Amino acid sequence: MVMKKIFVTVGTTKFPKLIDAVTTEDVLNTIKSLGYNFVQIQTGKEFSKVHIAPDLPLSYKLHCNGENGQIILKFDDLILKYEPYFENFEEEIVNSDLVISHAGAGTCLEVLRKKKTLLVVINEDLMDNHQIELAEELQSRGYLYYSTCDTLSQVLKKDFSKLKDYPQLEKNIFAEYLDKSMGFI
Repeated sequence: MVMKKIFVTVGTTKFPKLIDAVTTEDVLNTIKSLGYNFVQIQTGKEFSKVHIAPDLPLSYKLHCNGENGQIILKFDDLILKYEPYFENFEEEIVNSDLVISHAGAGTCLEVLRKKKTLLVVINEDLMDNHQIELAEELQSRGYLYYSTCDTLSQVLKKDFSKLKDYPQLEKNIFAEYLDKSMGFI
């Protein structure tokens, strides 16, 4: 079976609601219906335990083992692997078919520059929530979709093939500007 992978990242700020949202029966069934079979979840350092959503039937909580901070659960043919951090964060992004992330600017740009499909989830508990502004702007330009924890399942059903690639960084543009300003060109 070919692995179709989702990488979920909460970033450096605590965002347990995102982790909980991913484990609702509705979201897990949506993920499975889309053909995904592996969900890698970066929990952050202050993550204490997996809160399996109460609507998830007990028969689905089949395997749970913790080693080096790892927790692995199985929901039918879908494997969920929880880990506090990853040594090679970039590799996790590159090896994923979809990234579900907090809406921090650094993570958004890192994922989009790697031309990976991105769904950002707004952390509505943050004060002065600049994340919504960034997410709205990037979605309006067609680079990603965004949701809240409550709308995650609905947004996962959108047609991600309609998203555009994020423009590549023009590394020499500032140097060229300086050269022109100084009269070198």
